[in-house]
Amino acid sequence: MAHSDDTNLIKVKDKNYLFRDPSTEAIVNSDYEGYNKYVEQYKKKYKENKKMEQIESELNIINNELFEIKTILRKLINES
Repeated sequence: MAHSDDTNLIKVKDKNYLFRDPSTEAIVNSDYEGYNKYVEQYKKKYKENKKMEQIESELNIINNELFEIKTILRKLINES
């Protein structure tokens, strides 16, 4: 645990990995493995969401272009 005075930390009830720093009232998490796993999952989900946003944007562009093509074709058909 990266705290200058770990002996003053108070255990949080029912959570072996959480402690309260009485001088700052901060909660300190000593479960580094769990924290790192959470961060990796968060990053993965963030990347997935960004990829989905990109796909949705590209799909909207394709739909708009298809609409333009259909409009031009209808105009050509009506002119002939």
